[in-house]
This record gives sequence, C-alpha cells and structure tokens, in this order.
Amino acid sequence: MPPHDPPAITEGDAHAALRHAQDLIARAQDATAQPWLERAWRLAPHDADIQFALAMGRMGSGDHEGAIDLLAPLTRRHDFREGWTLLALAHIALARWEDARDATAHVLSRHGFDPAIANCAAQICHALDLPGWVGMTGDGVLHWGGLRAGTQPRVLVGKRALDLRRHRLTDTTSALPPAARRAGTLTVTDAHGNALLGSPLQPATICRTVGAVRLDDSGIEGWAWHPADPRHEPRIFVRDAHARLILPPIRATQQPFSCPGLPPLARPRRFHIPRARLPSTGAIHVRTSDGRDLAGSPLPLGPLPAPRAAGTMRAGRLRRRIPQRSGTIHVIIAVYGGRDLTLACIESVLRAAPPAKAGPAMSVVVVDDATPDPLLAGELDHLAQKGTITLLRHATNMGFPHAVNTGLDHAGDGDVVLLNSDTLVAPGWLEELADVAYGRPDTGTVTPLSNDATILTWPDPHAHDSAASPPDARRVRMLMDAAHTANAGRTVDIPTAHGFCMFIRHDCLKRTGKLRTDLFAQGYGEENDFCMRATRLGWRHVAAPGAFVGHVGGASFGLARHTLTRRNLWMINRLYPGYDTLIADHVTRDPLAAARRRMGIVLWRGTARAQGLSRAVLLATHAMTGGVERVIAQRARMWRTRGVRPLILRPARTGTGFRIEDGDPDGTEPGLPPLEFQWPVERGALVAFLRAEGARDMEWHHALGHGTRLRELCGALGIPYDMFVHDYAGICPRIALVGPSGRYCGEPGPDACVTCVATLGNLLDHDDTTVTGLRQRFGDNMAAARQVIAPSSDVTGRLARYFPHQKMHVHPPEDDRPALSLRNLVAATPLPPGIRVPPRPRTHRVRILVAGAIGPEKGFDIIRDAARDAQAHDLPVEYVIAGYSSDDAELLRTGHVFITGRYDDADALALVRAQQADVGFVPSVCPETWCFTLGLIWRAGLACVSFDLGAVARRIQATQRGVTVPLSMGVHQLNMFFMSYAPVTPPSRPADVAARVRDATQPRGEIRP
Repeated sequence: MPPHDPPAITEGDAHAALRHAQDLIARAQDATAQPWLERAWRLAPHDADIQFALAMGRMGSGDHEGAIDLLAPLTRRHDFREGWTLLALAHIALARWEDARDATAHVLSRHGFDPAIANCAAQICHALDLPGWVGMTGDGVLHWGGLRAGTQPRVLVGKRALDLRRHRLTDTTSALPPAARRAGTLTVTDAHGNALLGSPLQPATICRTVGAVRLDDSGIEGWAWHPADPRHEPRIFVRDAHARLILPPIRATQQPFSCPGLPPLARPRRFHIPRARLPSTGAIHVRTSDGRDLAGSPLPLGPLPAPRAAGTMRAGRLRRRIPQRSGTIHVIIAVYGGRDLTLACIESVLRAAPPAKAGPAMSVVVVDDATPDPLLAGELDHLAQKGTITLLRHATNMGFPHAVNTGLDHAGDGDVVLLNSDTLVAPGWLEELADVAYGRPDTGTVTPLSNDATILTWPDPHAHDSAASPPDARRVRMLMDAAHTANAGRTVDIPTAHGFCMFIRHDCLKRTGKLRTDLFAQGYGEENDFCMRATRLGWRHVAAPGAFVGHVGGASFGLARHTLTRRNLWMINRLYPGYDTLIADHVTRDPLAAARRRMGIVLWRGTARAQGLSRAVLLATHAMTGGVERVIAQRARMWRTRGVRPLILRPARTGTGFRIEDGDPDGTEPGLPPLEFQWPVERGALVAFLRAEGARDMEWHHALGHGTRLRELCGALGIPYDMFVHDYAGICPRIALVGPSGRYCGEPGPDACVTCVATLGNLLDHDDTTVTGLRQRFGDNMAAARQVIAPSSDVTGRLARYFPHQKMHVHPPEDDRPALSLRNLVAATPLPPGIRVPPRPRTHRVRILVAGAIGPEKGFDIIRDAARDAQAHDLPVEYVIAGYSSDDAELLRTGHVFITGRYDDADALALVRAQQADVGFVPSVCPETWCFTLGLIWRAGLACVSFDLGAVARRIQATQRGVTVPLSMGVHQLNMFFMSYAPVTPPSRPADVAARVRDATQPRGEIRP
C-alpha cells in the first residue's frame, strides 16, 4: 500500500472514527483526518468530546464558521474553558470582535487565565480600544495586560481595595491573599475606574475543586478535578462530624478517567479509600482543600436503618376524613446556582399566583443555599425587599435536603410545594395540585406532569431525547391549559412523587417528618425516601395529570450529577428492597397513558381550530425510514398547501393498533405528540378522533406492520383510499425480490417462492399467509382502491404480470428533467443556505460515490467484494458511501471504503458534493421502484452507473446520465471499469462509456474475486 494511503480502520463506531482521526493527525495528515472527524460526529452528534474534536479540526482547516456552528451550542451545554477559548479564536478569525470579547470575558471571569486566552484578550483590547484585561489562575495569581507600562490595576473586594504591591510577582502578575481567593467576586479596573476585560472575576469559581464520592462495600470511591488547573493533583481531606481530620490528606493521583456528564477535556482524577481505614460508625465528610464537601459527602458509615420492602403499608393506616385545607400553601424553592433559570422560575411562580379571593393563599419561600453567584444573591435580595418572596439564607452550602428542611421549618403546619429552581409554572398549576391533594382522605403527595420527570414525563416517559429543548414560558402555559382541559380533577396512583414539583399535604408532612439529611448528601432520592416512609404510614402518592410544569432537567447537582445519582439510588435500594422493581412495574403498566393521550388530543384539536383546518387525510405507512418516508413528507407538504391536514398513520409501538403523528414537517411549533390507539379494543375512540379531525381520505403507502387493519379502518370510517406502490411487498414475502443467491431472483414460479421463503424467512407481519394468499390479498386491496399509483413504468409493467386487469397510474416522485445536462442540473439545484460540508481531500484513487443506507438488497455485498478485490490487487479505487451500511466495520476494514455516516435531507446534497467523487454508483441488486439517491447523485453533478435492472436502469437509459452494466459483472471487472473514470481521462461521451461497458463485460475467465 502506498505510504500516503490512510491506514485501515477495524471498527465502525463513532469513537473508532475519532481514534482513527487522531492517529492521522499524529502522522501530520490533518486533511485526511477531517472526514473521519465529520464521520464520528455524524454517528454521535450529541457526544461532546467528538463535537469539540471536530470543532478543533474545522478551526485547523480554516472553517471558522463551521467551528462556531459546533461551539456555540456546545458551550451552552458544557461551560468549559477550552470551548470558550476556541469560540473566541473563531470569532477573532472572522473579525467579530464583540462576540470574541464576550467569549473571552467569560473565560477570564469564570475559568481562569492561560496564555491562549491572554493572546485573545490582547487582540480584542487592541481592536475595540479597551483599557486592558485581567484574569487569575487556579493557584490565586492575578494576571493582567494592556495597561500603560508601569501601572497596575485596582482590585476591589466589595468596597475594599487590595494593595497588589505587597504581593507583586512580576510587572503583570501578583499573588492574591487567601481571603481574596475565596471571594465571590473581584472588581478590577484601571486607574481611572474603567472595568478591565474579564472583570468582575469570580475567584471562588476559578479556584474550585469539582468532584464526587460514593460509599460501597469496598470503601469510598471518588474523583476530583481542578477545572482551572487540571494538571494539579487535588488534595482530599476526610473529617468526622466535628471537623476533625481522621486520615492524612489524600491526593487524587490516579489517572484521569471517563465520567458521564463532564465537559470535553475534563481530567477528573480518581481516589479510593479502603473500608478498613474508615471508622465503623458515624458520618464522615470528604472535603476539598477549601473546606467544601464533595458531592455525595457526608457519608454514613454506621448501619443503615432497617430495610423495609418498597411500597408496603403498615396495617391499620387507612384514613376516613379529608382534613381542612391549610390557610397558606408555601412554595419552597431551594437555590444555589443557575441564575437565569432560577429567576425565570421565581418570576413564573409569582405571575401564576392564584387570584386573591378565588384561590388558595400562596407564599413563595426561597432558600439561598449559599449561592456562589453574587449577582443571583443580589437579585434575591431585591425580590425579598419588594416583599414578593420570603428569603432564607444559609451561611454555607448544605445541600438540597437541608435547604428544603429550612423552608419546611418556616412553613410550619401549612401545605407545601417543593419546587426545583429549574422549573416553569403557569396559571392554574397550584390550584389544580391543591384540589387533587384534598380529593381523598389519604392523599399525601401530588405531582404534575412535565416534559422531563421520569414516570411523569409527557408526552412519552420512555423517550430520552437529550437534544430536545425544554418548553419556554409560552409553551408551558399552553401545555398547562391543555392538561387542565383534558384531565382536571383526575388522579392516577404512582409509587413515588417526583421532587421537581411535589405538593405535600400538611397532615402527611406532619406524620412523615422532614427530608432526611443524614443519608442523601446534596440531594437526589430524598423525596423517594420520604414517599416510602409516607407509604408505610398509609399515605398515597398521586399524579395530577390536570397540571403541567416545565422542567429543564439535569440542571441540578452540576458536574457531579451522575455519581450522586448512582450513590443515592444504591442507598434507596438498600433502605427499601424492591424499589427498582416497584418503579419498573409502574413503567410496564403505564397507568398514565390514557391521561397523556387525552392531553394530546386536546392539543391536536386546538391546533386544528387555530389553523382553520376542518379536513384531514390519512397517510398510512410503516414504522421504518427510507424512500417511503421521503414520499410521505412530499405528500404531506402538498396536502398542507391545499388546506388539508395530513395525519401520518403508523403501526403502534406497543400492542396492535395505530400511531398517529403530526404530518406538518415544516411546522415552526414543537410537533404535536403522537397518539396511540389499540385495535380493535379502542376502535370507537380512534374513529371518533379521526372523524373529529375531519379525515375523509386515506393514502395507503405501506401496510407493513398493519396487517389487515388499514382496510378495516377505512371501512369503519367509511372513507376511500388511494394505494401507492413503493416496493414489492404485495407479491414477495421478502419484499425486494432477492432470493437465496443474494441477487434479483428473476421472479420464478410460486413453488420457487415457497422454497425461498422457507429458506430465508418471511419479512412481512402476516407470516402465516402463503405466497398465493399474499398476492390474492394485495390484488383485492388494489381492486378496492380508488386508484393505484406507482412511481415508474417499470413497476406497473412488473405488477401487470400478476394483475393483468388492474389499472395503474404512473406518478414519478421526482422530475428527472431529462432535457437538462448534468452541468445544467447542478446549476439549477443550489445548496440550501447555511449548509457547509468541508470537501473530502482527493487521493490518487478513483472515487466512486454510493449514497443512502446500503444493506444486502442495496448492494452491500457488491461494495464489500469490490473493496476486497481492490485491496487484494492494490487497485487505485475507493468507494465512498454517503450514508451508512449494514456493517460499516466490515467495509472500513478493507481500506478502500469510506462511510460518512447518516445525513438528513437538508445536508444530503452538500455532503455528496463534498466527497469530490468521479462517478456515482447505485449498486442495488434488486429491481428498485424509484431510488431517490439516484437523483441526489445527479444533482451532485455525477454521472451514475447501475446494474441493468429496475427503475434505476430505466431512468439512466432515458436521461443518458450514466450507463448500466449487467448484474452478472464480476467485481474485478467492475473495479477495472471504474478505473476508466480516473480524473486524467477526458470526459467521455455516453457512446464511449457504453463501449467501455461492452469491453469490460467480455468474458475473461473467473468473473468473481
């Protein structure tokens, strides 16, 4: 293999692509590495490490806009110095000085000084004529620049000025005294009082140590890390409840390791304290050098309380009377960080206060758990001075359970709501929770629905979309209104409340007691412990599906969230054996499903009224992706332009029934929630909903997963349907007409089809149907349709062999525009605005472009065998798959295949053009009915080669934008044919290309490698 060929990769996952890129970069092959970084990101678009690595790669290649596209959302998710610094550098490269200033100020203020950010600051000060800049390192050294020679900055701690001359190190550095290093903020100006870039500094944040600990049978496992000085080994101090040191200081020296939730380039260091070195009883604190507990500390060492089976109730605990309502409901909000989220939460609570005369009295109690953010503390002081909140403040950070208990002490005998500071509420929320709480004698806690609340999540508690944006205040109000309209006054029993928003009735609180502060450290799980204790005393926990509260989710507990969650779940299961099983059983039963659907139906009906749509069309399809989905999207857009609402009908994800999805792919609002109805159990409810939506027609695009239910539904609704043919599932149980040879079967007689199905299996959902029965039913369904529509004449001709009397219409889903040359077709197809894909560097090889999802029927074996042949014979041929395959690793191992990873419609054309291929190839070994990737290849400006089979071949022949070759052509001959497309060869006329095909297909002995 020539030395400039990239080494082969042996795995197909995202991190394998990242490692391969890093290997290439180490060999100074940065340009070759860039496509591998892009591939890694396409495979794992939410992986922060990959996203940052790609941003660095784009910066290195000069794609500064592309780097910003990645870094802007990444730094919103992860607040880390390197990300902000790279963002500043990208803005500087584009001369966006104000944006660069903001990013640099953030680094200097919160993340500390390093030479890279000093260089950014110097350029920005020069460009914007700023007086200078200031920063500090994690060891407390102040750095500055840009000031007039011989001068130094003025530093204020509150109103007290520091004398930097006493601790001056150099002309531009000075050591800060210990008290200043612990200060919340330092205001730094020049001699005239002009703030320097980076002021105010946040020393406590810059000097902080981040980490977490948990206890198990082997001892204490933990990690710690100095974000501003990651090379520094953190020192850990173990103290007893009286702050006495019980072990010599421990250095976290073990090698950095991966910890979920940490930002890119984080280097947490592990430490372990064996159980034998610890006391047998009591509680211990694991602290940093500044005296702060690590997350998870304190740790209880003695025996835990006696375990009680989760969800059990002691005998004789039933209640017969509903108590009198308390005079005031106290909304307790524990606060530490997240200034913007916290203030938005408080504002939403104040705006949603119940009417003075009609609703319950509300008191907002904010507990400041020693926030390190002076701006947040100041805003809270202002609200307290106005009298809109009651502000309680801890001198030191004590953790969420302590903060809540401080609020509970203030509340006295009243009802309370424990509300996370990263939530948003809307009018009516509190009244609904209170009404539900007093609906039964034994209701102890009430929790609303939310967008992020595990078992109380709406619309789908099983979905885990980390990229989904939390609802804003306007949408929370809309969802609250929908929840109340659909479910006001309803309750559903749940095994435990959720602490993001938890109404506790005063009598339940009095009997159960406050939150435990001895077991759950900073928090997580303490509300579940409360609920288990309350259950033992006879209290029920219910969901109030008539209320909805927005929740950011994951904002609590910061970087240590994962470790703290793991620690406290272990604790809960030790205290209450069977807890996980209790929750799993609830998830399986899903008693909130009906309430969630009612809420969804209200939203669907409200949207239809708001849009003035009284008529709907059903687009029935399967649950998979592919070309059918493309047609569904096209048809949906067409119907919307006609004022008809498209409803997409898929098989239900659970059970046997239907899943209805919003057919507005271009809508600006967050999509309506899918609705599921079981068939035939919920036949009446489904029919009533669809009639209310105005469903008058159905487009039958695919029956896979539906069985006979589509005809039954049309009959129940009394509506006609049009049938669209997208593949050969109506005549072939294998769908694609590919037999045991792995190629087009040639459509033999029924007996051969039976043998094929017996050998390979049936891919359809009605596997008990014979081939003859399948075709009979398909013929009956076509005969009953208002019209049958096929994408190409190749399809109608093939189906006519089986159904000679069936009338069919040809409606191509794309305009091939045969009168246009490839050059003119490219000119007529501009890239979408804002889409940038860096070009893949050229090599000495001929590059063949394959697009889409390449599985067996789409030619996976052809590509694999051709790549192996190129590897064995050292041929200058490489295949680039713009998309993915059924086994990326197997193809990548040949060293003659590159695979970009998945794409969407928006960037498909840019991605294909960026591969800088010599020719396109559709390697399908089945008769395609259309093939959207062929049109994509043409719009990229590439002539295309395919086998002489199906609609693809007919389209190529009709447009003369490529050639077709026999399906029998061997892969070595195929490679030799493709080598004739080498860039040194002048462009050929179609007749010349056809001659090359005839020459390449002449027998030369063995045709298979």
